[in-house]
Amino acid sequence: MSGPPRDGLGLGLRRPLIDALLARPSAVDFVELIAESHLEPGALPRTRAEAVAARIPTVGHGVGLNLLGAEPLDPAHLHALRGLVRGCRLAWFSDHLCWSAAGARRHHDLLPAPLRPDLIPYAAARARAVQDALGVPFGLENVSSYVAWEGDTVPEWEFLAAVAEAADCGLIVDVNNIFVSARNHGFDPLDHLRAVPWGRVLEVHIAGHRARPDGLLHDTHDAPVAPEVWALYAEAWALGGPFPTLLEWDDQIPPLDTLCAVLATARAVRA
Repeated sequence: MSGPPRDGLGLGLRRPLIDALLARPSAVDFVELIAESHLEPGALPRTRAEAVAARIPTVGHGVGLNLLGAEPLDPAHLHALRGLVRGCRLAWFSDHLCWSAAGARRHHDLLPAPLRPDLIPYAAARARAVQDALGVPFGLENVSSYVAWEGDTVPEWEFLAAVAEAADCGLIVDVNNIFVSARNHGFDPLDHLRAVPWGRVLEVHIAGHRARPDGLLHDTHDAPVAPEVWALYAEAWALGGPFPTLLEWDDQIPPLDTLCAVLATARAVRA
């Protein structure tokens, strides 16, 4: 499985971009696919993803593991993910350190769990089980959050680092998520960056967000990267670079050339 270059620049694999990427596979260093859109073998989304993966180094990203949920990990979902890892030759796989389901109800958001020391062994055991099941490195991503639990006693960055260390797994550092959460909760985003164990980082994400009328920042992935996020990305590169960088753009997706220009900005910012 060929992974991205250590300083590679990549894009989220979205349907409007597939034809352009197949025509110009050298336009990016790697792509990242959303697992839940490509799980069915033989279906068109899967075959198209496999065609891209045959030409461009590919990694996987999920939203459905429910790592901090109360229910056991879903063995059928893990089996399907392992098939995707093999079919698309994914160099690694990642999901969010959060919960997204309760009982039979699945939410369409990535919800924060209480940040408490007693949850670290629970989260680590589940992350380790996922990594063992998939057979490739597994990365935990920080979420953008809009509410917090009254019982939180550990900063998110300490919680993430402790879980990754106990599970012996990787991390995905989403710089936009850090900025959004920092603004929403009133902490210094540099505190988060400085606490990252950069040797465990598989990949860094950048993306756009929007401000609501009430001042809350919303991680929308449908807007340009904000200047403050670029500044934070430069700090991340100074602290932990080189690392592969992925631009996430999930709605109102511009043409490939426009997205490649954003990646060129990332190269200039870190230089």
